[in-house]
Amino acid sequence: MRVAIGGLHTECSTYSPLLQVASDFARSEGSALLDLAGVDHEWRGIEPVPIFHDRSIPGGPVSPEVFTAQCDEFCDRLADALPLDGVLLIMHGAYFVPGIDDPEGEFVERIRMIVGTHAIISSAWDLHGQISERIVNAIDAFAAFRTAPHVDQRETKARAARMLLDALHGGPRPLVVRVPIPLLVSGEMSSTYVEPCRSLYAALPEYDQKQGICDANLMIGYVWADSPRATAAAVVTCTDPDAGRAVARDIAHAYWSVREALLPDMISAPLDRLLDELDGPTILADSGDNPTAGAVGDRADVLEALLRRGWGSGTVRKAILAGIAAPRAVAALRLGASKVTIGGELGGGGPQVTIRPETVRFSKTEAIATLGGIDVVLTERRRPFHYLADFASLGLDPHGIHLLVVKSGYLSPDLRNLQMAQVMALTDGAVSQDLAMLENLHRHRPTWPFQQNDSPMV
Repeated sequence: MRVAIGGLHTECSTYSPLLQVASDFARSEGSALLDLAGVDHEWRGIEPVPIFHDRSIPGGPVSPEVFTAQCDEFCDRLADALPLDGVLLIMHGAYFVPGIDDPEGEFVERIRMIVGTHAIISSAWDLHGQISERIVNAIDAFAAFRTAPHVDQRETKARAARMLLDALHGGPRPLVVRVPIPLLVSGEMSSTYVEPCRSLYAALPEYDQKQGICDANLMIGYVWADSPRATAAAVVTCTDPDAGRAVARDIAHAYWSVREALLPDMISAPLDRLLDELDGPTILADSGDNPTAGAVGDRADVLEALLRRGWGSGTVRKAILAGIAAPRAVAALRLGASKVTIGGELGGGGPQVTIRPETVRFSKTEAIATLGGIDVVLTERRRPFHYLADFASLGLDPHGIHLLVVKSGYLSPDLRNLQMAQVMALTDGAVSQDLAMLENLHRHRPTWPFQQNDSPMV
C-alpha cells in the first residue's frame, strides 16, 4: 500500500501589509519530509511517498499566485504518484489568500478528486487553524495540537498517522464531524499552561476512549484573520457519527461556557505602564509585533520607549532586545555606517528611531548593536527568538540581565523557564491583542467577543 505525504503550513494576518511570496516558504522533501512526518517502524508494509511540505513563518496574506502554484505543483506530483491508498497531510489551517474564501478547503478537495474516494486522507493541524465544512467533508481523519505553546507537534502527526494506518490495515473507515463555536480569542488568551484551557485540553484524550471516537479536538481558530471562516470549532474523528456529534457538542459547550475566563496567561498591560513598574529581572513580550503570530516584526516601539527612559545612556541596567527586522539597517552597518534608522522598514509602522551604536558585531544574518546597556538584535529577515540557543548563537546570555524583550505573545517553554518575571505588553501591530479595536468586516456575526451581548450557544 502506498501513502502520499505532504502539506501547506502558515498563518496569515489580514492586518499585515506584507504579502507572503514564494521565498518566504521553506520546503521539505524526500527523506527530510519522511522525518518530519515521523515515518517509523509502525509504517511496516506501507510505502511512504513524499510529495513536499511548504512552511513559512506566519505573516500576511499569501499571494494568490504563490498559493495557486503550490496547489498546482502538489496536485501534479500527487497525480504522478498514483495509484495511492492514502494521504497524510501536515497542515496549519490559517492560510488567507485574497480572492479565495477557503484555501485549505480548496486544496484538500483537489487532493480528494485526484486520489479518489477509496483512498484514506488523514491530517494533522495547528489548533489555531480555521477548519471549514469543506475541509472535514474532504478528509477521513483529523488530529490537532493539544498544547499552546505547541510542544506536541510530533505526537499530533503520530495521532494522524495512526488513524490512517489503522484504516489501511482493515479497521473501520473514520469520518470527521465539526461543530462551530462562535468565539475567537488569541492564543495568549487560550494558553494550555493555565485555566480554563489547561483542563479543557487535558480532557480531550478522555473523549478518545469513548466508543466510536478516534480523536477529539478543540480548535481555537485564528483571531487575526478577518475572514468568514474564522471561528473556533470542535472537530472530532469518529467511526460512529452520532457519538462523534455528541462529543463535538460537549466540547463546544464546554469551551463556550468559559469564554469570560479566557484571559492572557501572564500580566498584560500597555507598554509604558509595564516599563514604569518594572521590578526585578523581567521578560517582556512585545505582543502586537509578534512574527510567529503573523506580524511584521519590524516595529521599534519598545526600543524607543527604553531610550526615552535613558536605558541607552550608560545605565547599569542591562537589556537584550531581540529582535527587530531591519534589513536596510543591517546592510548599512555592514558597510560601516555609524548611525542607522530602524523601525517600520518592512511596512509594519510605529516609531522610527535613529541609533548610533557604540559597538556592532555581526552573525550570518544579524547585527548586534550595543547602545549603553542595551544589546539590540537587528535581523535581515523576519524571525523569532524563542529558544536559549537563539541567543547563545549570537553570544548573548539572558541570565542575569534586567530586561529581556522578545517579539512574542505567550512565551516558549525555554523562556518561560527562566527565573524572571514575565509580562506581555499590549503593543500595536498586525497581531494586536486589543481585539475590540480590530477591523471586523467579514467574520460571522455574532462572534464573541466582537459581539458580546449575543449568546448563540446558551
